[in-house]
Amino acid sequence: MTQTQDWLSRLLDLVPVHGRLDLRCFYGAPWRIDQGPAAHGEIPYHILLSGSAMLEDPAGKSPTRLSAGDILVLPQGPLHMLHDGSGAPAVPAQARSKLNLTISENDGDGSRLDMLCGHFVLATPHDRLLRNYLPPRLVVHTAATDAVPDENGIAESGAAAQLSGLVALMRHESAADHLGGRAMLNALSTALFALTLRLASEASEAPMGLLALAGHPRLAPALDALFNQPGRAWTLPDLARLCHMSRATLARHFDEKLGRSASDLLTDIRMTVAAGELRKPSASTGAVAEAVGYQSEAAFQRAFKQHMGVTPAAWRRAARSGTGDAADSEAADSELS
Repeated sequence: MTQTQDWLSRLLDLVPVHGRLDLRCFYGAPWRIDQGPAAHGEIPYHILLSGSAMLEDPAGKSPTRLSAGDILVLPQGPLHMLHDGSGAPAVPAQARSKLNLTISENDGDGSRLDMLCGHFVLATPHDRLLRNYLPPRLVVHTAATDAVPDENGIAESGAAAQLSGLVALMRHESAADHLGGRAMLNALSTALFALTLRLASEASEAPMGLLALAGHPRLAPALDALFNQPGRAWTLPDLARLCHMSRATLARHFDEKLGRSASDLLTDIRMTVAAGELRKPSASTGAVAEAVGYQSEAAFQRAFKQHMGVTPAAWRRAARSGTGDAADSEAADSELS
């Protein structure tokens, strides 16, 4: 019997994420960082340990000010620019390699910045589920204390405190070439992703997407149901009953908070599950179709091709070969037919 998981644990089962810390930046103003666009399947992140930074908006909107304790995650991996806000020409930075990471520093004599920079790696095409449902820019604040007393009056650390503690470990590990330091930094980076999403979903105004949906306690049963039982023929009335609300109210919440329907989310989850199952040598296409809720193999093949851009057979061969080039595999199918 499969154990039911919370939606975030199930999401990270379906879309494995691995973190990597790349740089620790020690800058004096004026400084500037231009980064991106990220490689396919990579999500950059930045952690401000001390100091402040301005994040320029590529669309020309007002810059976002980041302060010590802030974590910035950019799920779309765009070209982005961070600077000290002075407007002065940046003092050039130099990089020096240490055993476990690279240090980037300059000779600026203005206000100081200490920042960690890294990225999260996601396996394609599973990354679509995250890219489609996370905001293009995510900023969480760990500086606030959110310890909540339990029934015995003992303060239990909330997500902000937990994330702050994890960042403190990363700061410590990146300060010296400790034995096993790179493995530790990458493992902590991986945990950083889950804790960042947890904290963002608990914010009073969670950004639109899965995080906003998860932040609404009454919608939790529907979200858990879709992630844990994607093969079930869920209807809007079914999900509404789980949440003890009307069908119209549930549909409105999904539209306002997710920007998509419950059916859209269910299809995306099903295709992500199917892509993973097709990697297994023992799983037939028919069995995968049934597992993700399709009554016929033909209907599943049509849905998979529409969603993923390739047939299940082409995806299976590309995944097994390790090339990931499903388009070439499908082209070969066409040449043989």
